[in-house]
Amino acid sequence: MTMSLPIAPEANDLLTNDALALLIGMVLDQQDKLEKAFSSPYVLSQRLGHVPTVPELAGFDPDELIALFAQPPALHRFPKAMAGRVQEVCRALIAGFDGDAANLWKDAASGAELVKRIASLPGFGKQKSQIFTALLGKQFGVRPPGWREAAGGYGEEGAYRSVADIVDADSLEKVRAHKREMKAAAKS
Repeated sequence: MTMSLPIAPEANDLLTNDALALLIGMVLDQQDKLEKAFSSPYVLSQRLGHVPTVPELAGFDPDELIALFAQPPALHRFPKAMAGRVQEVCRALIAGFDGDAANLWKDAASGAELVKRIASLPGFGKQKSQIFTALLGKQFGVRPPGWREAAGGYGEEGAYRSVADIVDADSLEKVRAHKREMKAAAKS
């Protein structure tokens, strides 16, 4: 599959072809626009002059990584916190997944196991883990038995609830409409 978010083609290509870039996009997909979150792995690679690796980011000098994230335009609304979170996630990948982001989902025996693996990462609660499971299943063919159930409502066929469901401008608008409805319901 190929990511087709409303971002630069080069950024979509990186998300499609690099597991760490996809995971970083998901890490950054909070308290900022999804276009910004999923474009930022590409911008980070441009700033570094190459696509980063898990060991590289895990071992990066924290202040230098913050500076890379904060350089205008910042990679996130909260560059310091998110630089730290990306580094924590990379360290967790080294500790539990042999330093390879794809090992997070490779060989998962079930959807429940996949959600559990993702939830073991810093900053990944139940909802974010379910969304990432749905993204992997719907757009990347990572479909261990029970993945839709483990992803909850995000795994439903024909749902327009998250980045997992965005394949074009129409689906993006449906996801945004769903998010507006959820915010309105939360206020009442």
